[in-house]
Amino acid sequence: MKKSNLLAFTLIATLGGGLAAPVLADTHWQQTHPRREQVNNRLENQNDRIQNKVKDGQMSKQQAHRLHREDKHIRNEERNMASRDNGHLTKQDQARINHQENRVSNQITNQ
Repeated sequence: MKKSNLLAFTLIATLGGGLAAPVLADTHWQQTHPRREQVNNRLENQNDRIQNKVKDGQMSKQQAHRLHREDKHIRNEERNMASRDNGHLTKQDQARINHQENRVSNQITNQ
């Protein structure tokens, strides 16, 4: 009897853990600031792309430094925009930042 209870508990814990994991993946900040989260995820992704190109020899360190500087400017602008709206970005702010990120993304691709 104990063996079947242990098996049932293990099964429930495994299935329950698998269902709860996606819900726990987002922090409270991520859930309450989805626009900022999207912007920051893009900036992080672009940083990874730059690093990979440098590592693969497809981009010089000077080019990477210039692109990192542009991303830093975008990140600072995102923070300034958010500070004007109680920590949130408006749709217009997000669109403006996405436009700037698109420009940097194209530069990364074309390097």
